[in-house]
Amino acid sequence: MENKENRKGSALLKGAAALGIAAVLSKLLGTMQKIPLQNLAGDEAFGIYSIVYPLYTLILTLATAGFPLTVSRFVSEELAWGREKEARRVLGMATAVLTVTGLLFFAVLYLGADPLAKWLGARLAAPAIRSVSFALLIVPVMAALRGYFQGRQDMVPTAVSQVVEQLIRVATMLGLLLYFLDIGASNSRIAAGATFGSVTGAVGGLAVMLIFWQRSPRSKNAKGSAAADGEAQTAMGGGLRPEAVGLARFVRTALAVCLGSIALPLLTLMDSVSLPSLLAKEGMGESARLAEVGLYNHAQPLVQLIGLIATSMSAALVPAIAEAKAQGQMRTLKERTEFSVRFAWFIGFAASFGLMAAAEPLNVMFFTSAEGSATMGILAFTAMFSVLNIVTGSILIGFGATTAPAVSLFAAAALKLLLNALLVPAYGIRGAAVAAVAAYALAGLANLAVLARRSGVRFGAGALLWRPLAAAAAMCAAVAAVRF
Repeated sequence: MENKENRKGSALLKGAAALGIAAVLSKLLGTMQKIPLQNLAGDEAFGIYSIVYPLYTLILTLATAGFPLTVSRFVSEELAWGREKEARRVLGMATAVLTVTGLLFFAVLYLGADPLAKWLGARLAAPAIRSVSFALLIVPVMAALRGYFQGRQDMVPTAVSQVVEQLIRVATMLGLLLYFLDIGASNSRIAAGATFGSVTGAVGGLAVMLIFWQRSPRSKNAKGSAAADGEAQTAMGGGLRPEAVGLARFVRTALAVCLGSIALPLLTLMDSVSLPSLLAKEGMGESARLAEVGLYNHAQPLVQLIGLIATSMSAALVPAIAEAKAQGQMRTLKERTEFSVRFAWFIGFAASFGLMAAAEPLNVMFFTSAEGSATMGILAFTAMFSVLNIVTGSILIGFGATTAPAVSLFAAAALKLLLNALLVPAYGIRGAAVAAVAAYALAGLANLAVLARRSGVRFGAGALLWRPLAAAAAMCAAVAAVRF
């Protein structure tokens, strides 16, 4: 049993590592997309892109979120009982529902582009909204397939598809950027070309997932399934297997997870909705406001890189936690919970202080200007709380507590909107950055409190705060010594 647990722990680490590496590569490629857009097209085009992309992310989350994690959770549970056929039926249900939601939200974005752009306070964003809408015809099916393979704790298909998706996305954006600059296209059209990369990238990512699907075995060895079923029953004390997952239970769980997933891009959308109008109160014209939004978003590619590592880790965590819970392995549950939270927190903590200490040289290196460096330094601290929120939320989903992450994030979104209204008129984009740190801190710490209560794991302040803080202080001192 000990060897088996070691193998499972090793598989969890390998899966998280595979997705983490893919996430880093994908985000680096994504950063390559944003940096030349800002460098070559300017802050106005970059501002349009930065306003549209959170809207697309929110709509994409409405169309798909909750389903990949729900698929992975239920597939993992069915396989823990040796029910291969039921695991594939879960994928079928998800694909059917996601196809319908993808078509619905494609129509919302494409047909409602002009009203949405007006609502965002940036009429120039309408072509970019229409451009990105086509991705919603493709991404949902890809998301269902990724959830299925993650439920099997096979993270390679998702990792490969993520990298391919970003490669094609960046290649498309760069090609269209150079073409539109050559013909003297407007900033609105340039931003539309940048967002269209999401469509071609999604086509490439789906193609990869379909190739893995075609190569996957269509049935499990009956003897192996029976053995797994018997082993699961032994772990559960010989009880009866639960009923197969029905459509109502699946959709209900997916919607609960979706609420939490919606709230995360909603935090970003708070800035897209409120910043242009709040900056207008200072007498700025539309172009100046869009440029300020572009400056505010200089930090986002770097902060999101850390968040993607946590998201990838979460994709490996949900099926691993669900499997241990289904088999009644409480000790394994506690060990995986404690290790995952500590590991993710250390990554986010170090990244936040490192980005803060090197904000100005990083800003100059990536965006050719030191303007907005103070804002970037403040936003750096959203990384550690974002990582904490993502990982604790995913563990809670694995435990079956699907509503707690949603409540935390909606409270954080409300706080963000309130603090934006209070701070942006007085302090501009720096005030928005402070509001973001406070909102992410609320979401992450609230999830941690719920998780400690549900899991029985105690997270000491010494291990999570004082020792990492001492290490971060030494790191920042070293950076300061080099810089000054």
